[in-house]
Amino acid sequence: MLPLADVSFGDLLLLIFEMFLFIVWIWILFTIISDLFRNHDMSGWLKAVWIVLLVFIPYITALVYLIIYGNDMRERQLRAQAEAKHQADNYIRSAAHVSPADELHKLHELVEKGALTDAEYDRAKAKLLASH
Repeated sequence: MLPLADVSFGDLLLLIFEMFLFIVWIWILFTIISDLFRNHDMSGWLKAVWIVLLVFIPYITALVYLIIYGNDMRERQLRAQAEAKHQADNYIRSAAHVSPADELHKLHELVEKGALTDAEYDRAKAKLLASH
């Protein structure tokens, strides 16, 4: 191990660049592997072959996979994002849905606390019933 005083600025820049490339490589591998498991058109045997090739011939295999399935990867990613957004929107709608009876009950509680007058309650009740 070299003492810290023997490390030059160029060596540090090279180390940072190498770390960047390593992180990008790991990111590409995870992206390819997750796409393999997201691809329902590909058989399990073909997925296994791609994984084995990624282990033993990683750079060429990753490049070939990106060339062959690059557009399909993008489409699958967009579909997955759209589905996740749709599910989140549905969950938010279902969690935020309040029945008219619940809203009337809240209005009645506000009248009992004195936060609303009877006239304001009647207007809010009429508006609520008209909207549902």
